[in-house]
Amino acid sequence: MEENRELTRAEIVEQDAKECFKQGLNCSECVMTAFLNHFDTGLPKEVVKLATGFGGGMGHTKNTCGAITGAVMALSAIVGRENPAAKETVGERITELQQGIYPIVGKMVNEIKDEYGTLICSELSNPFGDFACKERKKNCMTMIMHCANLAAKYAEEAQK
Repeated sequence: MEENRELTRAEIVEQDAKECFKQGLNCSECVMTAFLNHFDTGLPKEVVKLATGFGGGMGHTKNTCGAITGAVMALSAIVGRENPAAKETVGERITELQQGIYPIVGKMVNEIKDEYGTLICSELSNPFGDFACKERKKNCMTMIMHCANLAAKYAEEAQK
């Protein structure tokens, strides 16, 4: 008999993203909304509107997957710069990005690419049919859940 265990925060964010998808939010909105529901970013919930246009691979153009862009935005809400000009010199600002922020975001994105072989919406979803197809929706939901989980996992690591 399997023991009942508490879900990790990443798993909770993943399940919340799934529920958001079932409620009709787009891929990017799902990841961002679920993340904002479970992380104190200091940002208002209305910031999710920034994610809206990334759905369907950026305005339904089927380019970079919206779940991935949602994950990048969500993680950036934790590791991003509140004031990009806070560092005194351009060199310090670039170093902050290259040594502090880009490595963690890049690691997450590369983990997604390693798992799925691509970051492009059309390549991720074309084998499953058009946007109305049940199999495609299921594939998108899986992708949304995975990206939400990873954003939460990487955010937790960054907060340690």
